[in-house]
Amino acid sequence: MWEIYFQEYLSRQFPAFLADKPWNYKDDLCMVGAYDLYLVTGNEWYLIPVRENAACLLKEDGTIANWKDNEHNIDKISFGKSFSILAAITGETPYREAVERVYRNLSDYPRTKTGNFWHKDIYPEQVWLDGLYMGQPFYAARLAEREERGEAAGDKWDDIVGQFETAHRLLWDEKRGLYRHACDVSRAMDWADKETGQSPCVWLRAEGWFLMALCDVYEIAKDYTPKAEVLAAILRIAIKGILKYQVPETRMFLQVVDRPDLAANYSETSGSAMVAYALMKGERLGMLPEGSYDTGSRILDGIQNTYLKKEEDGWHLYGICASAGLGPGPDNRTDRTGTAEYYLSEKQMPDNQHGAGACMMAFSERLRGRLGRYFAG
Repeated sequence: MWEIYFQEYLSRQFPAFLADKPWNYKDDLCMVGAYDLYLVTGNEWYLIPVRENAACLLKEDGTIANWKDNEHNIDKISFGKSFSILAAITGETPYREAVERVYRNLSDYPRTKTGNFWHKDIYPEQVWLDGLYMGQPFYAARLAEREERGEAAGDKWDDIVGQFETAHRLLWDEKRGLYRHACDVSRAMDWADKETGQSPCVWLRAEGWFLMALCDVYEIAKDYTPKAEVLAAILRIAIKGILKYQVPETRMFLQVVDRPDLAANYSETSGSAMVAYALMKGERLGMLPEGSYDTGSRILDGIQNTYLKKEEDGWHLYGICASAGLGPGPDNRTDRTGTAEYYLSEKQMPDNQHGAGACMMAFSERLRGRLGRYFAG
């Protein structure tokens, strides 16, 4: 059922989204998901949409869609993931050059007083959980590539691990056993607590981004630095915390994770898929104990049973938060206050890339786990 949906989605919905709006990080999530499906199944069909949609990201004249070389926006560092995939499957020079353009953007990327990449030029001195996923896996992959060429990474592995450690310190809520969405190190934003700098609530997808980032970076960094074990330790703490909030009826997690008392709260697809991915990948990599894979697989089943629906025109996936953030943003919004009511006011969008892409990635991990068990015995 999942593979039927993914193939329909990559043929129809994903190109329609790309035709409607400029390339953004959620499109990279779908590219990663499609490539993961190819890697685990060997089905070259999954490479077709990757190749066919590449022109939406890199134009014939070499222009990168929705990109400015002098802009610092951690979401757009994620474009490097798609370029890396395209370079790997085509070997074409323009994609390799685009990877380097994105990597160069990190060389002078502004940092908060705590040493983290700040979120965007319009969000200075702010650390968002989202940003760990957008920037760090790409950063780590480029370091590994340079190591393989004999270029020492120096203290850059320490930098990557240190940014996760600092994010944990800035955003962990010990009482809840969860992470707040963001921290304003300067304490300047209206949404920031004046003592901690933290935003008010726990948004599921923010947690999901962070969990996936821990797994993806650990997978790369473990071969280059013993400090990668710090990432595994953080993941174990984070998973122990969030599993306390699993919704029994759906096996998923709520949009505002710790507020089942709110009538408008709902089991959200994208963040739940990200948690499922981290559980299954975490066990595969040895970061999490045995049984984590089965827990993650059951979450994916919960998403399927709750929100994957067959309709007249094909399969559709529901329960996906279209977008959420903090502060005015480029549209000068006044409602992004970080309250639970705000997160629940954001629209849900069927088949949104966040949900479809994360489910592709989680399903790929399920298949990898099954193959591993098959070959093991």
